[in-house]
Amino acid sequence: MTATSPTEHIASWYAASANPAPSRPPLEGEINCDICVVGAGFTGISSALHLAEQGFDVVVLEASRVGFGASGRNGGQIVNSYSRDMDMIESRYGTETARALGDMAFEGNRIIRERVAEYDIACDLRDGNLFAACNAKQLKGLREHKALWERYGHQQLELLEGSAVKREVNTERYTGALVDHSGGHMHPLNLVQGEAAAFESRGGVIYEQTPVTHLKHGDPVQLTTPGGVVRATRVVMAGNAYLQGVVPELEGKSMPCGTQIIATEPLEAERAQALLPNGLAVEDCNYLLDYFRLTADNRLLYGGGVNYGGQDPNDIEAVIRPKMEKTFPGLKDVGIEYAWSGNFLMTLNRLPQFGVLNDNVYYAQGYSGHGVTCTHLAGRLIAEVMTGRDERFDAFAGLPHLPFPGGRMLRVPLSAIGAWYYETRDKLGV
Repeated sequence: MTATSPTEHIASWYAASANPAPSRPPLEGEINCDICVVGAGFTGISSALHLAEQGFDVVVLEASRVGFGASGRNGGQIVNSYSRDMDMIESRYGTETARALGDMAFEGNRIIRERVAEYDIACDLRDGNLFAACNAKQLKGLREHKALWERYGHQQLELLEGSAVKREVNTERYTGALVDHSGGHMHPLNLVQGEAAAFESRGGVIYEQTPVTHLKHGDPVQLTTPGGVVRATRVVMAGNAYLQGVVPELEGKSMPCGTQIIATEPLEAERAQALLPNGLAVEDCNYLLDYFRLTADNRLLYGGGVNYGGQDPNDIEAVIRPKMEKTFPGLKDVGIEYAWSGNFLMTLNRLPQFGVLNDNVYYAQGYSGHGVTCTHLAGRLIAEVMTGRDERFDAFAGLPHLPFPGGRMLRVPLSAIGAWYYETRDKLGV
């Protein structure tokens, strides 16, 4: 985490509506611990909580605030599986790898629900999400998607075609949809803050405003911060798209990408229900997808787009509002009260990157837009590998970490060209 990271949450609806949470002091002085976790987002806090439950002495270092990055800014959707599904994994990496990852594809969802129940976390958790098809090709893909997930044991799916879509989304835009009744949505900043409080209740310590400026490999690993030093037997690097300059070998095979979200003014309850009658979260099937849902106070939260390299557009509302109005033309008169962006970390094969450096520095990153559930799985797997159960962690660690074509200088323009190609195909329905 860099020393120049902002010190407070961005001005999002999540930050404005967050539950009260303490401001934790920065590290001052020198300390020792069993495990040091770098980054207090979902990956870091999930790892820290699982490890604390196993009895480890765990310290978390966060450059800004708990949930400052993608974990406190995302669309809040609980979407199963990974950014690339098991059919692609099977074709590229074999049936054994696909079966191993497939057996874990729906576990992160369950972990979230277990955490909310066990620690009584108030995060507006609601059931159900759906994938929306914009054309006949995408609808065909949803039929195949349903069959694939059912082959891997996931049965809580329902395919809607034609006018049946309006049961869930009141728009003319979609030709079909796949409802995942086991999915859902929630307030992500409240979730990660609730999990952080659960970690602290287990004896864990979080230092905010504490960027790591230098990591020295060894036994113990030494992490230097502006105000102190941590010596740890093992380390978990969990900064994701906001980890910069500390471990360069983790940066060359991934790329930060920005996505933008707007939140409307509160809608009258009847008007909100008319948009999404059963309150499901929605994402479409385009390569550069739109995603949206209703919040607990009846705002429509609408996101979309990708900025490769993670740069923010000058006017977020100007980018996202036309997408919202294309889906819901009746919202042209609605005011927008919040607009924000955040970075996720994309990998070339769109699969997460797990691994270990120098035998005692572990990492999990690169969820490529499907991080809410997979980060929670990552925390469990990191706790497993540190207690001698490495099979499931190694199933991910064995995946290749591929460099982007053109290296760090050309990865952004080349990715943008590729995205333009797929976006054009989406528009043409081919």
